[in-house]
Amino acid sequence: MKHLLKLADLSKEEILTVLNLADQLKYERKNGVAGEYLKGKKLGMIFQKSSTRTRVSFEVGMYELGGYALFLSNRDLQIGRGEPVEDTARVLSRYLDGIMIRTFEQKEVEDLAQYGSIPIINGLTDYAHPCQVLADLMTIRECKGSFRGLKLCFVGDGNNMANSLMVGCIKTGMKFSIACPKGYEPDAALMTWAKENGDFTITEDVSEAMRDADVVYTDVWASMGQEEEKEKRIKAFKGFQINADNMRAAKNDAMVQHCLPAHRGEEITADVFEAHADEIFEEAENRLHAQKAVLCKLMK
Repeated sequence: MKHLLKLADLSKEEILTVLNLADQLKYERKNGVAGEYLKGKKLGMIFQKSSTRTRVSFEVGMYELGGYALFLSNRDLQIGRGEPVEDTARVLSRYLDGIMIRTFEQKEVEDLAQYGSIPIINGLTDYAHPCQVLADLMTIRECKGSFRGLKLCFVGDGNNMANSLMVGCIKTGMKFSIACPKGYEPDAALMTWAKENGDFTITEDVSEAMRDADVVYTDVWASMGQEEEKEKRIKAFKGFQINADNMRAAKNDAMVQHCLPAHRGEEITADVFEAHADEIFEEAENRLHAQKAVLCKLMK
């Protein structure tokens, strides 16, 4: 494991190794024995998209590991004024021990890894969100004990979350179903891979997708950068909401996950969100632990 660009690059064993380390780091933090495993290490954090959880969890994570996190906004870097990514990668590689980037195009993350000489972490692109899904998998295993025999159903846009969840679920042996409107499907190549390597279904019927699900997952209908499409998407996604009625199709002990921020009354109703708030905010906390594990694996 040299970088974390997308989950498809990792084997099942590598994913489980990160999750096991995340469990250990969480235990240490809860018991006040957290070690400074990255003492003196420096992480550059490039943000071309704003964030709450990604920035705070990475910054706090580096601090707790004894390292230093440097916030680099698009306005602060020459990359925002046209400097080639390959030049930025080679310069920052001489100053830092690792880079986390939250941006739009997956190619930008891949280029940083190609031209730089330090670990690159994908903090989010329009294609993938591997850090979030590692936290999701961590939370699911905490709540359910293992991945064996579980089914995760994603309801909503076939976006970066759907892409990464699909890969994470299939690689860890879970079944994956998605309910989404026509024209909003996940990446076609990833769906082909999922069908060939695991139990994958896609439908426009929410209740059918949620049938016997152990985990129900959703995300906002209009992600960052899609604000101009909001009204169009509200119409397209009408009926693709997690609510008390369609939750009856899932198992009685099904858990609900949301990567946040949540738009109550759109992709999820307030009552379902609050009924599963403990699970959702444990998932949010686990961003910290999962990312600390990634940092340790890549930078130690």
